[in-house]
Amino acid sequence: MTLSVQTLPALRGGLLALLAAALFGVSTPLVQQFGAGLGAFSTAALLYAGAAAVGLLSRQRIDREARLQRADLPRLLAMAGFGAVVGPVALAWGLQNTSGTSASLMLTLEALFTAVLAWRLYRETMDGRVWIAMGLLLAGGMVLVLDQGRTGGAQLWGLLAVLLATAAWGVDNTLSRALAERDPGQVVMAKAVLGASATVALAVLFGEPVPSAGTALALFAVGASGYGLSLRFYLLAQRAFGAARTGSVFAFAPFIGAAFAVALGDRYASGLMVLGSGLMLAGVVLHLVESHGHEHEHEALEHEHAHRHDDGHHTHMHQPMPAGEHSHRHRHEPQRHGHAHVPDAHHAHRH
Repeated sequence: MTLSVQTLPALRGGLLALLAAALFGVSTPLVQQFGAGLGAFSTAALLYAGAAAVGLLSRQRIDREARLQRADLPRLLAMAGFGAVVGPVALAWGLQNTSGTSASLMLTLEALFTAVLAWRLYRETMDGRVWIAMGLLLAGGMVLVLDQGRTGGAQLWGLLAVLLATAAWGVDNTLSRALAERDPGQVVMAKAVLGASATVALAVLFGEPVPSAGTALALFAVGASGYGLSLRFYLLAQRAFGAARTGSVFAFAPFIGAAFAVALGDRYASGLMVLGSGLMLAGVVLHLVESHGHEHEHEALEHEHAHRHDDGHHTHMHQPMPAGEHSHRHRHEPQRHGHAHVPDAHHAHRH
């Protein structure tokens, strides 16, 4: 089967989101293992220090990617607050008080929060199939909460803390959609530096113990891969096919994390956990098989982002015509056409 220029962004976005999911999924049981006995703020600070290093090293030249603007600062501060402070702190505390497998599976609800917020704020399409998928994710999460509630209060509170982390990251994912066209290296670095600075200050304020060199290095490395590289790939996936679909593919991360937690020795399992994970997996798969295409109209649009000239939407001319991706401010003339598409920066029309 020959892939068209319209299907390539969705395929590329799916692969990038899956890679982001794998990196983040593996990081969750590793955070539980290396962060044992360490304060939640200290754990979050080390994770995002590693992410900041990745952002610093992965920035692109100004002719390849759009720069962050001063007007982006309020959004970056909000992203850092939700995604680099509340999210990782709640996850670190929750992992110390509940099963690693259950915590990993609960993270699937991040896709639910992301999809609903993307629908409300960015008008991304949510047809009947997607709503059923979201319902399955919610049902699976409720089953996991019920399962942990049977084992004791501490386990339940730990899982609810992980639920708070998923809500915070859902907000973060939705906020980051507006910065998906910026240089992802710059976005990762700015968010991570802000988050690490805030959590270091909080760790000192609350008198958390100083981690050993080995623990600090391990969490730094986990942060570099599971938070830095993962976020970079997540932003690139959002650029390719929107926030809701990226969140759905990323929902494979919890299953990867749960499998890795079992491989590391977490043997907690129950019938309810199997039922909950089955419902969540069905929801993820159902969302991924969605297809969306119709005749639609593009209004005149002027913006800046990395782009190429073989995608059917960037028809402006250069002398000479560049090969591959490049970035500059450009204008789209109005046009009407029909093809399969996803809610990227050029397909934010209403339905």
